[in-house]
Amino acid sequence: MVTPTGPAGDQAMRDFHFTSQDFARVRRMIYDHAGINLNDSKEQMVYSRLARRLRSLGIASFGAYLDLLKNASHPEWEHFINALTTNLTSFFREMHHFDILREYLQRASAQRRQITIWCSASSTGEEPYSIAITAAEAFGSLQPPVSIIASDLDTNVLEKAANGVYTEDKIARLPERQIKQFFLRGKGEKSGLVRVRRELRELIAFRQINLLHDDWPVRGPLDIIFCRNVMIYFDKETQRQILAKFAPLLRSDGRLFVGHSENLHHSADLFRSCQKTVYRLAEKGAATDG
Repeated sequence: MVTPTGPAGDQAMRDFHFTSQDFARVRRMIYDHAGINLNDSKEQMVYSRLARRLRSLGIASFGAYLDLLKNASHPEWEHFINALTTNLTSFFREMHHFDILREYLQRASAQRRQITIWCSASSTGEEPYSIAITAAEAFGSLQPPVSIIASDLDTNVLEKAANGVYTEDKIARLPERQIKQFFLRGKGEKSGLVRVRRELRELIAFRQINLLHDDWPVRGPLDIIFCRNVMIYFDKETQRQILAKFAPLLRSDGRLFVGHSENLHHSADLFRSCQKTVYRLAEKGAATDG
């Protein structure tokens, strides 16, 4: 007998029957494909997001929907991943990181070389654009010697990020000088919208990258890797695998930025803390500095 998840009342109010077996299948599939661990508290979130896909496709049951995904190349996989990934972000989130980044860039400017930064979970673009603004301010130019790779698993958010258009409330907490210098306000039918200036958009290359895949289209040496509020979705073994691939990409003096609730104690042989939630290589083994 199939046991429904959640209280009986929950099932009664749902358009689709969603069982504990269905939830277990979703958890296993998202973990195998993207390394994301969904705990029990995410059941309702999973139901509500995937139910939209069932309605869109005209599929009558979760079992039938998940059977579609037995085909690893089925185009629905992209929608499945996009539906279940969380994209909470904002401009200059965890502000101390951008102060540290600015100091790093100012020191590196004396070397008169190109600086490369990878934002490995760019979501809708607020983080890589915050990096670009920081670079422009550090060098006093809209065309700093900085290139930014911004990646995410979710193709929907990458499209939005590349466009660089936001509602005014997204930048409401920024200083007016930054708004005037780095954003263009919409007029007429686009009133209430802002767009990141073209010069900053041109600093960033947006790419879809799955951190679980072996063939990252990213080459070192990198000066900075931002991987913030990502590790919390992976188990320790998966975290370790990703960190082990980050390490050889970084310059010997490079930095890895992680989220406020993350630490790398379990990988102390790879990275050591140098500032609040900022890490550097623990030992030699960095990419050859070019």
